Amino acid sequence: MQKILSFILVLSLAVVSWNCSSSEDKERQVIDFNNGWHFQLGDHPNAISADFDVSNWRELNLPHDWSIEGSFSEDHPTKPEGGALPAGIGWYRKAFRLPTEAKEQSIWIEFDGIYRNGEVWINGHRLGIRPNGYSSFKYDLSEYLNYGDNVNVLAVRVDNSQQPNSRWYTGSGIYRNVRLIRTGKVHVEHWGTYITTPEITDSSATVTMEVMVKNEGANERNLTVRSTILDADGEEVAQEEHPLSLGKGESADIMQQFTVPSPKLWSTEDPYLYKVVTQVFAGMQLMDDYQTPLGIRYFEFDAKKGFSLNGKPMKILGVCNHHDLGALGAAVNRRAIERRLEILKEMGVNAIRTAHNPPAPELLELCDEMGFIVQDEAFDVWKKKKVDADSHLFWDEWHRRDLEDLILRDRNHPSIMMWSIGNEIREQFDSTGISITKELVRIVKSLDTTRVVTCALTENIPSKNFIYQSKALDLLGFNYKHKDHKKFPKWYPGEKLIATENMSALATRGHYDFPSDTIMRWPQSYDKPLETGNEDWTVSAYDQVSAYWGSTHEETWKSIKDQDFMAGLFVWTGFDYLGEPIPYPYPARSSYFGIVDLAGFPKDSYYMYKSEWTSDTVLHVFPHWNWEEGQEVDVWAYYNQAEEVELFLNGESLGTKQKEGDDLHVMWRVPYEPGTLRAVSKKDGKSILEKKVFTAGDAQKVTLAPDRKTIKADGKDLSFITVSICDMDGNMVPNANNMVNFEIQGEGKIMGVDNGYQASLEPFKANYRKAFNGKCLLIVQSTGKAGSISVRATSEHLQPGEVVLETVD
Repeated sequence: MQKILSFILVLSLAVVSWNCSSSEDKERQVIDFNNGWHFQLGDHPNAISADFDVSNWRELNLPHDWSIEGSFSEDHPTKPEGGALPAGIGWYRKAFRLPTEAKEQSIWIEFDGIYRNGEVWINGHRLGIRPNGYSSFKYDLSEYLNYGDNVNVLAVRVDNSQQPNSRWYTGSGIYRNVRLIRTGKVHVEHWGTYITTPEITDSSATVTMEVMVKNEGANERNLTVRSTILDADGEEVAQEEHPLSLGKGESADIMQQFTVPSPKLWSTEDPYLYKVVTQVFAGMQLMDDYQTPLGIRYFEFDAKKGFSLNGKPMKILGVCNHHDLGALGAAVNRRAIERRLEILKEMGVNAIRTAHNPPAPELLELCDEMGFIVQDEAFDVWKKKKVDADSHLFWDEWHRRDLEDLILRDRNHPSIMMWSIGNEIREQFDSTGISITKELVRIVKSLDTTRVVTCALTENIPSKNFIYQSKALDLLGFNYKHKDHKKFPKWYPGEKLIATENMSALATRGHYDFPSDTIMRWPQSYDKPLETGNEDWTVSAYDQVSAYWGSTHEETWKSIKDQDFMAGLFVWTGFDYLGEPIPYPYPARSSYFGIVDLAGFPKDSYYMYKSEWTSDTVLHVFPHWNWEEGQEVDVWAYYNQAEEVELFLNGESLGTKQKEGDDLHVMWRVPYEPGTLRAVSKKDGKSILEKKVFTAGDAQKVTLAPDRKTIKADGKDLSFITVSICDMDGNMVPNANNMVNFEIQGEGKIMGVDNGYQASLEPFKANYRKAFNGKCLLIVQSTGKAGSISVRATSEHLQPGEVVLETVD
C-alpha cells in the first residue's frame, strides 16, 4: 500500500491590518500577501472556519514548496521521475483585517500558481478550485469580507496527492506569489490591457492599447480614462484620454492610440522598456491606476532566412528550463531566477522556452528587463495522458480557461514572441490532433494576433503528423532528429521552422571518463535499461554521452548553426532539474541534461556554447589535473577568436592543435604527470589568451565566494555562496567530498544547500552539505532588517571559511 504524505498550511491567527487611505496620485493598492500564513500537514476540512485553532500550526511566509522540505525515497508515489520527494495534501490559512473605508472598494486576491488543485475559501465561503498547478487566477472577495475590527480568514486547501501527475518535479503548495488588490469600484479589469505596436519606423512608433474598464459601483459613472506612456527615465512621451459612461455592473473596452517619437527599440542586446500608466477618473476623483509594460520591437520568421529582430537577422540561441530552482524547489524567488538568467546570458543564451507550462510572472518580467526572447508554452498533454494522473484528467473542463488566462496574463510582455500550445503531444499521431490544434490556435488568435503559434513536435514525417496537417500553426517546431533538418525545406515547403528541443546530452560536473572521443547513448533505447554506466551514477562531463533520442551538444549545434532556414534552437536543458534522472534509476533523483548543474555551477559544455554564441574571447581547458601517474588523460580545449591552441605540460610543449572542418574543440591525449598544464590560444602567431590548470595538493581549507556581498534587507533577497575545498595555494581539490557545516549569525538564514550531484540524497534544507568534486553551494536569505550576516563554514581537519554579508534597506 502506497504511503501518501498529507500536508496542511493554514492562515495565521496573527492578524494583518491596512490603512485604507490612498496616496494623492494612486488609488490601486497591490499588497504583498505572502507573509503571516500558518501551515499544517494533513487534511483538515474544518480549517475553513474562522474559529478553527491553528495555534499548533507552523508559521511561514510564501512562496512555499513543502515537497522540497522532505526526504528522498523511491517509495514516494511521485517516483524518482518526480524527484523522489513527498507530495500529499496541505492547508494554508491567513487572518487579516480591513478598515471600514474599504467597503467602498473592489477587493480581490491573486494567486500566481498553486500546485495543485488549489481550493480557496474566504470566511467560510467557497470561491472555487483551480486544478492546473501552473495557472494564475484571481477571486473577487468583496461580497464576503468583514471590515473594521472583524477578522477575515482566507483558507486554501492544496491537493497534490494523486500521483504520479508529472514527468518531472512539480513541488507542492502555494509556490508562487500572492497579492491582495484594493481599488475603486470603477477599475481596469484583471489583466485588463492589451498593447500592440502596429507601425514602427526610425522616426515614430504607433502604439495601440485596448483598455477594459468595469463599474462595480451602485451608480452610473461618467469617466475619463487617461493613459500615459513613460520612458525608462519616467518622462512622459505620449498621452491619450477617452471619455466613457458606465452604468451599474457594466464594462466596456476602449481603444487608445499613441505616437512615440524616435522610439528606442527593445532587443536582446538593449532591452529598452517603456511603461504605460492608465488612470480612471470619475470627475476629479482617481478611481484606479494600472501599469502595463511596453517594449517597442518588431520581428519576423521567414521560411528561408530564419528569424530577424528589428530587421536584423539573428539566430535564436535558446534553452529549455523546467520551473524548479534547485535547492529552493518550486518556490519562486526573483533573485534565484535572475541568477540563472545571468549565468545563461554570460553563456550567450538569448531565448528561453518555458518547458512545459506557464511560467512564473517573475521570469517573464526578468526576460523583458534582461533581453531574452521567450517561447511561452501552455501544455505538456492534451486529452491523451503521459502519466496516469496528469492534466488530461481536467482537459475537457479547463483547457480553454487555462489557455485564455495564459494569453491574457502574458500578452503584454515584449520578450514573448512565440506561443506554444503543446509539447510532444500524443494527438499528433491521430486525427484528433487536427481539430484540437485548430481549436487551440483559434483561442490564442482571439486574444493575440501579434505573435506566432507553434507546437513542439516529435513526428517529423508530414504524412504521419496530424498536428501539422491541421495547417493551423504559424511556426513548425520540431524536437530532436537533427540529421533530418536539412530535408525540412523539401518536406515542409514554405513553412517557417524552429528546433524547439534538442540535444538531451548528459553530464555530471567534474567527472571524466576515458577515452573521450567515443560517443555513447545512455540508454540505447526506450525498452532497454542502461547496462553499463558508472557505479556512482555519474556521467562523463566530456561531450560524449546523450540519451538515445538525442545527441551530444556538438552534434546538433554543428547541424543547425549554418542552416539559415532554421530560426534557431532550444537546448534541453539550460539547468539540471529535479526529477527525470535519465539514464539511472534511484538513487539518481535529478536530471543530467543541464549545461549548468542543479547548484548553478557550469559544466564544461557551457564553454563550448560561450565560444560559439558570444563574441567574448574564450579559452577553456579541461579536465582537472589530479590523476594517477602515467594515466593517459584526454585534454580538451574550447576556444574562439584564435586559430590554434598550444598545450604545455610543466613548460614542455605538447604541440599545437587547430580545429579542422566543423570541429568545435581540440584534444590532446597526455600521459599524466603532476604539475601545470598551460594552454595558449594564438592568432597570426600572437598569444590571444592563456589558461593554466594546476595539480592540487591535499585539502587544507574551505573558501567562500558569494555572488553578492550586499543584498536587500527585504526578507526575500539571496546570496549564493560557492563553497570550495582548496589546497594551501587556493587550488580547488577536484575530487574532494568533505562534509561542510555552516553557521549563520545576524540578519540572515540558510535557505538551501546543494552540490550539483544528481544522486545525492542529502536534504536541501540543512546546515550542512558534502562537497562534490570540490564544491558545494550555500544559499543565504536576508531577514527584514538591515545589518550584517556572518557566515562560517567548517570541515574537519580543514581551515574554516568565513565571509560577512551586508543587508541594506
